[in-house]
Amino acid sequence: MKTLAFDVYGTLIDTYGMVDLLQRYIGDDKAVPFAVLWRDKQLEYAFRRSMMGCYQPFNVCTADALSYCVDALGVSLTDQQRGRLLERYLSLPVFDDVPACLAALGERNDVRVYAFSNGPRTDVERLFAGAGIEDYFEDIVSVDEIHRFKPDPAVYGHLLDRTGSTADGCWLISSNAFDVIGASSFGVNSVWVRRSEQQHLDSWGGRPALTIGCLAELLTSL
Repeated sequence: MKTLAFDVYGTLIDTYGMVDLLQRYIGDDKAVPFAVLWRDKQLEYAFRRSMMGCYQPFNVCTADALSYCVDALGVSLTDQQRGRLLERYLSLPVFDDVPACLAALGERNDVRVYAFSNGPRTDVERLFAGAGIEDYFEDIVSVDEIHRFKPDPAVYGHLLDRTGSTADGCWLISSNAFDVIGASSFGVNSVWVRRSEQQHLDSWGGRPALTIGCLAELLTSL
């Protein structure tokens, strides 16, 4: 029996699903650069807080990163617009290949499917409910339970503890290079979902056991 642990943000959930709002608020030319910087700073703040032992939930990192982007890019957002952007982060869309993949896995009896996220459980539950995929997961494992962020080794140990899995029986599925490398370095099998040719894996660290271009390929690979 394999344990499949799906990363959430960037793997199941499209973290750029707020670009349409940004286009309305700050214009087409700034929307995508803003969204990219927002995501980069969100992750940076999570990494830094984990390393410094100054944990705050992922949604705090998201809000702080939004404030940074407003200042760094010199854009103007009202309090209402900021609130709507943060609210959108709780209802981001899933990628198109997600429902069919999860439904197919749900028909199998050789896998257990979990969500494994930097986000707090309540945020992930809300995202899944909005997308109608909440019933496909045996459970949600959140780093919020141990106040450390991926790719801290403790996080992957926590995943194994919570799922009752061994490292060789657990597979992390993620589009985030840092997550793939972190899991592989810990000894957990990893699958890198390379959703675009613009994504690149770092040249050092653990390597994925498998690289796929979309989740449909997972069904014939595991």
